[in-house]
Amino acid sequence: MRILIVILISLSSCAAIAQDHPSLILTAEGVKSVQANMGQVPLFDQTVATVRTQVDAEIAAGIDVPVPKDLAGGYTHERHKQNFFMMQKAGVLFQITGEEKYAIYIREMLLEYADLYPTLGKHPAERSYARGKMFWQCLNDANWLVYTSQAYDCIYDWLDAKTVKKLNTELFRPYAEYISVENPQFFNRIHNHSTWGNAGVGMIGLVMGDAELVNWALYGLDQQVPGDIVKDNDGGAIQLKGQKEAGFLAQLDHAFSSDGYYTEGPYYQRYAMYPFLIFAQGLANKKPELGILDYRNGLLIKAVDALINQTNAAGEFFPINDAQKGMSLGSRELVNAVSMAYFYGGNAPQLLSIIENQGRVPLNDSGLAAAKAIAKGEARPYQYKSMELTDGAKGDEGAIGILRSKDLTLMMKYAKHGMGHGHFDRLGFLLYNGADEVIQDYGSARWVNIEHKDGGGYLKENTSWAKQSIAHNTLVIDKDSHFDGKVNKAEESSGTPYFFSSSDNIQVVSAKELNAYEGIQMQRTMALVKIDEVENPLVIDLFSVQAPEGTRYDLPLYYMGELMSSNQEFQMRNDLSPMGKESGYQHLWLEGQTAIKGKSFRMTWFNQKNFYTVTSAVREGDEALLTRIGANDPNFNLRRDAGLIVRRTDGNTLFANLYETHGRYSYADEIPVNSFTSVSELSILHESADYVVLSFELKNGSSYLFAISQNDAAESHKHKLQIGSEKLEWTGPVYFSKRTND
Repeated sequence: MRILIVILISLSSCAAIAQDHPSLILTAEGVKSVQANMGQVPLFDQTVATVRTQVDAEIAAGIDVPVPKDLAGGYTHERHKQNFFMMQKAGVLFQITGEEKYAIYIREMLLEYADLYPTLGKHPAERSYARGKMFWQCLNDANWLVYTSQAYDCIYDWLDAKTVKKLNTELFRPYAEYISVENPQFFNRIHNHSTWGNAGVGMIGLVMGDAELVNWALYGLDQQVPGDIVKDNDGGAIQLKGQKEAGFLAQLDHAFSSDGYYTEGPYYQRYAMYPFLIFAQGLANKKPELGILDYRNGLLIKAVDALINQTNAAGEFFPINDAQKGMSLGSRELVNAVSMAYFYGGNAPQLLSIIENQGRVPLNDSGLAAAKAIAKGEARPYQYKSMELTDGAKGDEGAIGILRSKDLTLMMKYAKHGMGHGHFDRLGFLLYNGADEVIQDYGSARWVNIEHKDGGGYLKENTSWAKQSIAHNTLVIDKDSHFDGKVNKAEESSGTPYFFSSSDNIQVVSAKELNAYEGIQMQRTMALVKIDEVENPLVIDLFSVQAPEGTRYDLPLYYMGELMSSNQEFQMRNDLSPMGKESGYQHLWLEGQTAIKGKSFRMTWFNQKNFYTVTSAVREGDEALLTRIGANDPNFNLRRDAGLIVRRTDGNTLFANLYETHGRYSYADEIPVNSFTSVSELSILHESADYVVLSFELKNGSSYLFAISQNDAAESHKHKLQIGSEKLEWTGPVYFSKRTND
């Protein structure tokens, strides 16, 4: 497919691009269809009414194109951002209503930008590796161009020739050149920033019929990116030396796996899906010979489905890597993406239920089609599934595993680092009960577009805390982050998927990490198991390590809610002090600690409406530490969340935990139900580099065995183990069964 596209482009690169307008997102035929259905499709009509109210209010308020000076969240930043949103909406309204006031609004706004732009140097804020002119970074300049090109497309044929010439030569061509040839370090790499740049330059090229801009967008610039590395805005180093490919097609080739997983994680996939899909839609209309929506077996449509599956029951994305919690399927990017996936991906009725929940549709062909189908009652509930989403262009560079059972959703991460937005959290996990976080991933340390917090950008604590391994539910060795906290080192390898299986009663994900610490091998196996005696599936968590004697281990657990009780006595610390000087430990207070007594550790906490208990098999010398985030945080940038760390010094070792969701509490009735765990004992019966066998007993006397072969994942292979007087035989890597009392 890629070779075919290159040949087609090489044959037609000098040919003029068809100059029908509109033809990016709206088409003449699509406009007629919209007009014919106005007043008959409730969700579409409701969206039109909402957009009309918004744009009419902006027209009444008057046009404001201020000289740029602010960071994200500041007035000039937000004003220019609002301008491009409103222009795009006004363009659609002009086409579907025919009211010239919307075209006049866009024209007058663009003429003010055409007068302002030639007077601008680089933005006065010097924080970005690629400073914009309209905004503090080229990324936002590219956002402006992606949205504004759609507005320009809608009024292009309405404008007089003199105005078109002025806008093309004095605004849009210089604008496109600035974010491309004048900033190749922004435009010419594989990253969500470049996706926006490629899309903006390509879309305005399609509108103006500028084949050179379109080819830059598709294939990157001819010139090489200067220097070996680029520092991203949050300080992450991204290796560029020797990179041969750039441009939109290279983004599709390298940023996604064949499963549709985006290497920067779901938060940035959500953000990047808009330019990916909106440019693709324009290419499908203006350059159908590319077959862009069929590229890599329909990758872009597949990516929407992959993204939908990286959410909890509230439709909120898993907050892995740099992510702000709460971002969801209701975002403006996904409103466009899901309707596009429905329209171009075979009209799957389960996507309609998500569009219904979004409560609005894009005002184009895809939005109309979705709204009409919803009006006909064709929506079906979306079926979320357990799945493994591979990472890497060839699907061979790690993955994430998602297990779903009843209301529980468990996600384990063993993917690539995620470039500059990645966190050092190999084999980390998070757990939801419905929409409620049970065991959390911190996400990013950032208040997006809130000027109070460092202009809305990433806070320094994002690097010193949120990215560090101790901030995640994964193993930390000798108080040092994975890969010594170095992005380039982490990018050289990925986690190794070992086994993934999903059936009605047991679901298992297992993966290895062989490179996070030199000479140390780690493997984590997590399972969701259903048994008759308890009300919710249990989570089994086995973390096996092969390491030298005397290795210091910390295994954190960031539980959400209030601690209820423990089978250990904690000594409260009144003299709070940070737990270390670096690698994230400098941000942790030690609130309490205990030397664990007995063979098991148990702690119960309460969150929202349920009780949760972790039961751990421990060994002599283990400690339990109660922590709280917030040390060395003078500006109170971090949440004051609680955590638990089990600390051990050992060689080869195994951490075994069992998590139970149980009971409920009604604040209105003040009656707790089933507030104590059903688990009475957790024991490790066998541990070696090859096999782990775990036993747990319930208070009613029932007992269960879980075993895994850690170096032979073949489903047809047979295994035998002698556990005391008990002979264990099974086929495949995992065994789980109720024990008999014979």
